[in-house]
Amino acid sequence: MPSISQNSQLSVDIVVPVYNEGEIVRQTFEHICSIVDHLPYNFSFLYVNDGSTDDTLDVLTALAEKDPRVHFLDLSRNFGHQAALTAGMNTSTGDIVITMDGDGQHPPEVIPQLLNLVKQGYDIVQTQRMSEAQPSWFKSWTSSTFYKLINVISGTYIVPASADFRALTRQAVDALKTMPEYHRFLRGLVSYIGFSMVILPYKPVPRVGGKSKYSLGKMVRLAMDAIFSFSLIPLYIGISMGGLLLCLALLEIIYVFSFWVRGQTSGLTTDWISLMFVTLIVGGILMILLGFIGVYVGYIFQEVKHRPVYIIKQPAKKENSD
Repeated sequence: MPSISQNSQLSVDIVVPVYNEGEIVRQTFEHICSIVDHLPYNFSFLYVNDGSTDDTLDVLTALAEKDPRVHFLDLSRNFGHQAALTAGMNTSTGDIVITMDGDGQHPPEVIPQLLNLVKQGYDIVQTQRMSEAQPSWFKSWTSSTFYKLINVISGTYIVPASADFRALTRQAVDALKTMPEYHRFLRGLVSYIGFSMVILPYKPVPRVGGKSKYSLGKMVRLAMDAIFSFSLIPLYIGISMGGLLLCLALLEIIYVFSFWVRGQTSGLTTDWISLMFVTLIVGGILMILLGFIGVYVGYIFQEVKHRPVYIIKQPAKKENSD
């Protein structure tokens, strides 16, 4: 592979996962081309159709027939955004790989800056949404809270407000390919590999069309994948609660024993309210801890089955570019 810092013409793969984006794929592709066609790189476009149920596959087929730089993977079903990105990166062969969403919110105008920073020697150029570009106060608050939490409980620093819009060198992509874990949070994995990284702020633009496929439920599941994949703190919290309850129980034993030592056993009374209160607290903590353990066991169960992160129904046909 040519040195990134050299002026030799490098190959760049642009990986774009799409799900039911048939109405805007052609438009976003033309927008990207209007930017990259003027850059001194050999570009290829690798679309990943993540089980779309509209005409996305037909549009991609037409694009590939018209432009030999366009290739696509057709996954057998909807495996999710992170799995689709993984499929694209695993299939890519370029010296530099750029990942971006297909809804148009990742502005192609940023691509020249991504490539310039890679040529300066960075292995990863991670984009970061500007705070004023958050679509709503709820999104802003949940995003800020999540990143603060994950960076407190995790040993891996994850860039706040980061997006899956980034540029990676071939070396960084190959490092990511060595981690085929089932529950994937690429923003964390990219930081975990420890390669040289620089942050590039950008302002998202409105979607070209359609509506977001990232529902609240999907965002919660992604957050859970991040927390349970990168931290054991939930288990330590349960252990700490258990230790606290043991200390309280010891104090209670000492308190009761003091009545026997002083011969004041008549002062001991049955307090059902206190008993029920303590029982509910202990029961609640145990249930929470068992829930944490259950989630970790569930993650382990899914990992040990070694099921693929994605299944390709129709692979990309790279030979068309020769």
